[in-house]
Amino acid sequence: MTDYFALIEDETTRLAELATAPQTPLPTCPGWTLADLITHVGTLHRWVTHLVTTRRQDPVWSRQVPNGLAEGEHGDREWLASGMTEMVRTLRATDPDTPVWTWGPTGRASWWTRRMAYELVVHRVDAELAAGREPVVEPAVAADGVEEFLDNVSSAGWVTKRLAALDGVVGATFHLHATDTPGEWTFVQEPGGGISWARGHAKGDAAVPAPAADLLLLVYGRRPADGVTVHGERALLERWLAAARL
Repeated sequence: MTDYFALIEDETTRLAELATAPQTPLPTCPGWTLADLITHVGTLHRWVTHLVTTRRQDPVWSRQVPNGLAEGEHGDREWLASGMTEMVRTLRATDPDTPVWTWGPTGRASWWTRRMAYELVVHRVDAELAAGREPVVEPAVAADGVEEFLDNVSSAGWVTKRLAALDGVVGATFHLHATDTPGEWTFVQEPGGGISWARGHAKGDAAVPAPAADLLLLVYGRRPADGVTVHGERALLERWLAAARL
């Protein structure tokens, strides 16, 4: 089982080490620089700390929670690290089953631990790609990250709205097959923009066999579909991926 606290700590450290050129543009986050990314992630740390500490039961978004920065100011590596440390301390000290508002399913504090782990994995990848490095995600971590994405995408209203607007995708079936660690997933696009998914082998309108890290980066829009093998309807998959990006 993935140690999400250790993953959060490691990924934050790796991200901070990449923050040596804050004005570097991020190809995977158009319009953002590395400084914007650091500020975004550190703001999320403080947001989650606030939600869990206050046992918040109704929605409040990250921009509504003070992050300790002046208007227009960007966070630095020390600020990033301090926010992560406080968030991890708070989550470790909280019963995982504690009710708290989440934008995804469960409504429990443990949801935030897993969510923030993969938020950090993906954004560390953003920083590495901006630096011209080839990102590495351990296969078991990546496979769990694919499931975390599938668990949550139907709860992301900003995504389901885009998916519901796509023509010709309702009922479409997609199959992902990890080639370097156990993991196969099939998901079906449902009316209204959500998906249903299950583990296991199945045929799909589009199927992708690839290392788990490539599958994770594919569903998050960090790896283009033309960089992996696709069996079946590549164009359909590409349309779905473009709309499904969290």
